[in-house]
Amino acid sequence: MSPQAPDPQTPDPQAADPQAADQQAADSPARPEDPRTARTKARLRESLLAECAGRPLAEVSVSAVVRRAGVGRATFYLHYEDLTALAVDACADVVHAAVDALHAWQTDPSPLPPVRPPAALAEFLTGAAERAPLYRTLLLPGGGGPLGDRLHRELRARARAERAAVGAPQPELVASAVAATFTGVLADWLHGEVPADPAALAEHLWPLLLALHRAVGPR
Repeated sequence: MSPQAPDPQTPDPQAADPQAADQQAADSPARPEDPRTARTKARLRESLLAECAGRPLAEVSVSAVVRRAGVGRATFYLHYEDLTALAVDACADVVHAAVDALHAWQTDPSPLPPVRPPAALAEFLTGAAERAPLYRTLLLPGGGGPLGDRLHRELRARARAERAAVGAPQPELVASAVAATFTGVLADWLHGEVPADPAALAEHLWPLLLALHRAVGPR
């Protein structure tokens, strides 16, 4: 028996609750992608990153990307609406790397985060600086832009889930504060508004994030 189709007149509870939608997106496993599609999209991502190595995204054309990738324009538009959509997909790894870097300390058996930042945080910032021209196109000052939106959403979902799992109070509030702080500081740093090398930024940013987690305790 096929499942009953949803009543179009019935409101979607997730549409009314964006936090529930974020959490389901974080918890639901991604469907496996067709291997041919995955290979084509990988070539397009690599091509875009290569094109952006020497010039900003605004100066890159679809023609140059598909020529380097060895695919046709029709194939490009089958997978991506425009170059910005491709760029966000190509930069998805930086979002995952950022979230993982902030939680790298959790491989340690200690239940409490260390006073010093994990080495992975400075390593992530070093890599981000190397591709700053591309990231600045997608991550605007203050943390806006398509890459900023994605980073904020994924980091907030991870922080909220982990705080809720240990019964810490106000997981939604603290997760939003942590995500906004990290995304905003990263964006401003990439745009030159926060002068610091990667190691120094990691040392200064880590205590700020810890303070946000500790600011809201049990009553």
